[in-house]
Amino acid sequence: MRTSVIRAPRLGRVLPTSDTADTGAPRPGRGRETAVVAAAFVVCLLGGTVRVEDTLSAPPLAAWLLALVCCAVLPARRRRPLAVLAFTTAAGVAAQPLGLLLSPLVIAPALVAAHACTLHVHGERRAAGAVTLAAVALAGSVPLAGDLSWRDASRMGVVAAAPLVAGLVGHAVRTRRAYLAAVEERARRAEESRELEARRRVAEERVRIARELHDLVAHQITLASAQATVAAHFFDSRPEQTRVSLRELVETTGHALDELRATVGLLRQTGDGDAAAPEGPAPGLARLPDLLESFRRAGLEVTVREDGRARALPPGVDLTAYRIVQEALTNVTKHAAGRGARVGLDWGGGRLTVTVSDDGGAPGGPPALSDRPPGYGLIGMRERAAAVGGELTAGPRPEGGFLVTARLPLPPARDPAAAGAEGRAPGTTGTGRTDGGIEGTT
Repeated sequence: MRTSVIRAPRLGRVLPTSDTADTGAPRPGRGRETAVVAAAFVVCLLGGTVRVEDTLSAPPLAAWLLALVCCAVLPARRRRPLAVLAFTTAAGVAAQPLGLLLSPLVIAPALVAAHACTLHVHGERRAAGAVTLAAVALAGSVPLAGDLSWRDASRMGVVAAAPLVAGLVGHAVRTRRAYLAAVEERARRAEESRELEARRRVAEERVRIARELHDLVAHQITLASAQATVAAHFFDSRPEQTRVSLRELVETTGHALDELRATVGLLRQTGDGDAAAPEGPAPGLARLPDLLESFRRAGLEVTVREDGRARALPPGVDLTAYRIVQEALTNVTKHAAGRGARVGLDWGGGRLTVTVSDDGGAPGGPPALSDRPPGYGLIGMRERAAAVGGELTAGPRPEGGFLVTARLPLPPARDPAAAGAEGRAPGTTGTGRTDGGIEGTT
């Protein structure tokens, strides 16, 4: 059996069907099918009682035969709609030669077949053509009775219109079924889309939580590891330095526990106010001096340079710039062989360019932590930069070392006076300088 598809008008609904199959609608039960056939039989039989003189008489034998033959093939109208329509139309054409008055009552089985044809034949044009042909054939058989009168002419119009009306009703039913099927399909797809969207949001939230935990906790743990390494390195040769490193180690681990506690508290918050609000604002470039001081205590020498006129940053960009500097310096502490790094802030070109690089290693000093496996720091930095509309690149430098460059969008600059008064980035005092007017190594 050849298969094909039917598209519902303007809805794009594709319904499985075939030349002899239903358009996706459920098949009626036996009771409904029996009622339709019985009704067509009774109506056809009643049509046989009408005479030309508008008188009624008992249905002749021809009426019984016509009703029985036509209604016997009606159950096959879904499997063979065109064949059933052709058979019932031919039977209707033979009604007048059999002595019956051709009327919509006599051709009731043909009307049922025309309705089924528009429902089950593949292609609307094909179904419309078949019903029109049946209407023309039935109307054209009226003159076979003899001379035409005005009454015969009116009967021709009624007989021709009846199959067309049945076909229009079938077309309306077919369109509505396709519409309801398309609505159900849309509802099903919408439900699937909601489920996919919920899964996507859960996945994004998991990534965000992992990134926050990484940025908030891994920094302190890395500093603690570096301070412990310094203490072990100078344990015998410089006991005082060892004691200082151990005190700083205790302080760093305390900060790590505090941040971990605060982060877990935020994750436990359900949105009903059952958890305390986070203490203090989100970190930004205003806390850059404190961040650099924490790395200094871990033995990393950081040089800061700022170019251009600073501006006030949106909270998201400010936090992103801070986290990128934090994570890049943490990577230097973990993986670089040297003990020096450079941080650059360039406010030109309508964007903030943040650069962090290391010198690639220097002899002497405590051992580095470069034997640790790579983590998710670069992935997190790229995700943060992309989230605020920026971009981040990272890779080794030709002269040695590693370079991280983040380009973050800046808000439009206002008038120069306002920009000079309030556009200064928190924690800085001018080009190439940090808090306290100290330039270079912090």
